[in-house]
Amino acid sequence: MKKILMCASEGLPYIKSGGLADVIGSLPYALSKLGCDVRVVLPLYKKIAEKFHHRFEFVAEYNVDIAYQSRVVRVLKEEVDSVVFYFIEHQGYFEREGLYGYADDGERFAYFQKAIMELLNQIDFFPDILHSHDWHTGMLPALCKEVHSYDERYAKIKHVYTIHNLAYQGNFSREMLWSCLGLGEHTFENGNVRMYDGISFMKAGIVYADKVTTVSPTYANEILTPQYGEHLNEVLQVRRNDLVGIINGIDESWDTKKDSNIVENYHKVNVFKNKKVNKLTLQEEMGLEKDENVLLVGMVTRLTWQKGIHLVIDNLTHLLNKKIQVVIVGNGEITLEHQLKQFEASYKGQLAFYCGYNEGLAHRVYAASDLFLMPSLFEPCGISQLISMRYGTLPLVRETGGLKDTVQAYNQITQEGTGFSFKHYSASDLLSVFDIAYYTYYERESDWKTLVRNAMRKDVSWDVSAQQYLELYNNI
Repeated sequence: MKKILMCASEGLPYIKSGGLADVIGSLPYALSKLGCDVRVVLPLYKKIAEKFHHRFEFVAEYNVDIAYQSRVVRVLKEEVDSVVFYFIEHQGYFEREGLYGYADDGERFAYFQKAIMELLNQIDFFPDILHSHDWHTGMLPALCKEVHSYDERYAKIKHVYTIHNLAYQGNFSREMLWSCLGLGEHTFENGNVRMYDGISFMKAGIVYADKVTTVSPTYANEILTPQYGEHLNEVLQVRRNDLVGIINGIDESWDTKKDSNIVENYHKVNVFKNKKVNKLTLQEEMGLEKDENVLLVGMVTRLTWQKGIHLVIDNLTHLLNKKIQVVIVGNGEITLEHQLKQFEASYKGQLAFYCGYNEGLAHRVYAASDLFLMPSLFEPCGISQLISMRYGTLPLVRETGGLKDTVQAYNQITQEGTGFSFKHYSASDLLSVFDIAYYTYYERESDWKTLVRNAMRKDVSWDVSAQQYLELYNNI
């Protein structure tokens, strides 16, 4: 039985700020079904403690040295469906309102990683594979190989490091190398952890891991280039033979046949009839004019430059002169929120904007919409396009990262495809492909229905991806 320890800064069902949490909430269970002993380590944030603390079991208490002080570590755990979750508890570091964005983030996550290193000894669990995710755990392979290499139990561990978003790297001052991490000066001098005049947690993960993965094959190729490499493309080029792209999946919480958040469940047979019921319900909920036949366009997104919302806003006036309705759920940049609120006020009954995130509403948008917009500037993998296809809502995406790998563009001759796509990041290209989708919806109904069935048949589960991870683990 392969023993795997997943280390991450967030994970469902406990805490989420982005797609990393979805992966940690699904992949361990998929690997467990393949016969692996999978365990997960997370920080015990305030929001986790408030909701779940009463369920947790005390495991251990010990000390680690951080910032020239000995600090207490308390560890709690819970087992859920054969996966054991460990929580690193420290009130000062983790019991705050937010997860990230603090001046001492480097110190906080150095503490987290050093606590994980000692946890292995405390519980006598030395995994075959230590799988680290994103910058928050990027120093784990370095700590294992530089600080604990004298101990055969640590030396035998193989390391996989997954990049979920290369743009967030965990870059901090050089001083942290010795004050918090206990790494030798040579790791800076030889460039292993150096990033300009400081250090990079993500670079350390890339350099020290035995295998580096990212969340789609296309993104794995993109990050080798200066355009997408975020100043780490040359380091990644050195590791390109150990770099693998594996697509994320989605779990059974997204199931049109069982989803309790939607008013009418459905499957491939009755999708067209029951989606109309969900559409009418969402229109009433969001203050849109009730019309079961109008093209309903949905977005569930962070309002940031990465997600391509600027292209949508640039086209909104033109799009809203067509026979469509738009529902957008999300928050982010204040100027974008303000612009969408102005559009909502100007197009009452045609455009609805929910500022924030609402899990139930997100499910209803996926179930009710006909078309889902995802025109990202870059997208390592993306989850929303997978959900929309499972819900029979055709994604309209830009051909980048995981969007290119998962959405097959509509072919008007063969009727093949699971959605619509465009290549160049421009408002005009988005508009051109939208016009194709619009024409197909209203003028080629049989083609539209074929695309919906194609999308719902596509396997977007974790089964294939988990098998690929297991093969990777076995080949290290």
